[in-house]
Amino acid sequence: MDRGTVGSAHRGRLLVEVRQEGSSAVVTPVGELDHHTADLLREPLEECLVSGLSRLVVDCARLEFCDSTGLNVLLGARLKAEAAGGGVHLAGMQPVVARVFEITGADAVFTVHESLQAALAAE
Repeated sequence: MDRGTVGSAHRGRLLVEVRQEGSSAVVTPVGELDHHTADLLREPLEECLVSGLSRLVVDCARLEFCDSTGLNVLLGARLKAEAAGGGVHLAGMQPVVARVFEITGADAVFTVHESLQAALAAE
């Protein structure tokens, strides 16, 4: 399994790390995903898709906050990934982040896993 780091970005309250594991891109946002930091997640997700990785696993274990802008970034990535024959898998969501998905109904359109390991095993 390839565990090399593809890249990372950081601005203030959000750090995004990207690596490839098998045929999946593992994208790990750390911190707060909101209007001010959304592009830090949008850009690496789009870069993964452009590079041919259409199975995106977003490891949410260290994501502390997600507002509607962050949710829209993930929804947009989901549409693009599915058009490319893949999908977006969310893993290890903290209760405060999971609540945003529950309230909006977005949890019904994503494949949600309890942990990163479970998401990668479902490949």
